[in-house]
Amino acid sequence: MNVIPSTKHIKVVSNFTDLINTLFKGDNNALCWQRTLGGDFKEIVQKLTLKENITEVTIDDLLALDLSESGEEARSIIIEDLTLLTDAGAIPSLNLLKEYERDDEYSFISTDVYSFHVDRAPICSDTFLCTYYGAASDIVANDEVEQKILIPEIREQLLCVFDGPEDQFEDFLKDNFFDLHYQLKDNAYPVNLGNGHLWRLAVDAPQQTVLPCVHRAPKENKGEYRLMLIC
Repeated sequence: MNVIPSTKHIKVVSNFTDLINTLFKGDNNALCWQRTLGGDFKEIVQKLTLKENITEVTIDDLLALDLSESGEEARSIIIEDLTLLTDAGAIPSLNLLKEYERDDEYSFISTDVYSFHVDRAPICSDTFLCTYYGAASDIVANDEVEQKILIPEIREQLLCVFDGPEDQFEDFLKDNFFDLHYQLKDNAYPVNLGNGHLWRLAVDAPQQTVLPCVHRAPKENKGEYRLMLIC
């Protein structure tokens, strides 16, 4: 098990109640329910069917699998997580993932999930995330990144792409999600979210009292699918 460090922006908790009830304060914008999970999640991945690059897996899909005792243990953990989050008012989704769509429209800036970015929501909410199997995401402290649209050479190229009045340029950046993406500074030290831990990340939303958590999807391991919960 990888041990998650408690830092200025990460707080580690020991149960689900603390995960959902602890308030973000100051620099803290990531909460981790650190866990060592039993069960064979690889078996579940191998017996699920990938229908698209991202395939949503239902509880019925899980229950239909013929699993070993270890696989059944893993299935019970996933179903319990889905139930806990649903009962807490979230709408969790379990995904079998081959890869996300890449953004290659512009060579000088990327807006796909492999780029460090923050999530934005129209209502006050958080992102919950757990990778049961496969490569896991990274997060990084806000003072270790720079917003890409503020980097002079990138901003200059975005101005060249923009075709409209100067007073609408900021709206253009927001409408195309350019403002959500960040570049690592030289002193940056990303933290990997690991397997099995259930995370709660702050998002850019109304009434949010802290900066949103900067994160990115990982490069997938060759020939390996990811199994992850997200909401």
